Amino acid sequence: MPVQPSLFVSHGAPNLVLHDSPARAFLASHAQDLPRPSAIVCVSAHFETDTPAVVADPAPGMIYDFGGFEPELRRMVYPAPGDPALAVRIAGMIRGAGLPVATLPRRGYDHGTWVPLMLLYPDADIPVVQLSIQPGRDAAHHHRLGRALAPLRTEGVLVLGSGSLTHNLHEVFLPGGMRAIDSETPDWVTGFVDWMVGRIEAGDTEAVIDYRARAPFAAQNHPTDEHLLPLHVALGAAGDGAVGRRIHASCQYGVLHLDAYAFG
Repeated sequence: MPVQPSLFVSHGAPNLVLHDSPARAFLASHAQDLPRPSAIVCVSAHFETDTPAVVADPAPGMIYDFGGFEPELRRMVYPAPGDPALAVRIAGMIRGAGLPVATLPRRGYDHGTWVPLMLLYPDADIPVVQLSIQPGRDAAHHHRLGRALAPLRTEGVLVLGSGSLTHNLHEVFLPGGMRAIDSETPDWVTGFVDWMVGRIEAGDTEAVIDYRARAPFAAQNHPTDEHLLPLHVALGAAGDGAVGRRIHASCQYGVLHLDAYAFG
């Protein structure tokens, strides 16, 4: 069975699925470049818990965790099955890495999960297991969490981190109104994005984990960490010495970089 890469994708706003954009086109076409997964472990920025939690729901429903968007979004359904046996096994792997873990019997798919998967795998015929992030823990913790999942890739399981390479919504919704979707990208965004791609593609895991202290404009691009933590899980799942490759780059509103990376 082919070894899967681990991926980090930027899922954008929920209505990414409705409107043409470079990020949507990338997600809608990228699965053809991958071996078909036996299952998917999705780590969404919108699934937050104090300690790691794995979802063992055999038939997850939908979570419409947003407001103010097109009403048709709330009629969308992504009916991919869960995989309780895999969820229990993942919990054991995390526990074996010395981390506490909980198994949740029920939880639906939040938009950080169903938006990218609806585009990547629209047939919804691949089992999906969800794994939470811990916004109160740092990038090193999430890298360690990803390392526990690394053996799954040799079994055809795709580890998918879903967040956003930059995520400062305060800079999207300005006092004078929302930025134009094609706004010019300011230097403080470009500087951060260029630093990240340089360190990731150089295999400088230590620097990427310590991005808060080392990356230029880190706090401006991520006032809080949650949308970048899935990247650290994906990086960890690629194993020691992982070198990443940027497989997509685009920007909306000048400040939301919707880049994607493949590791391993």
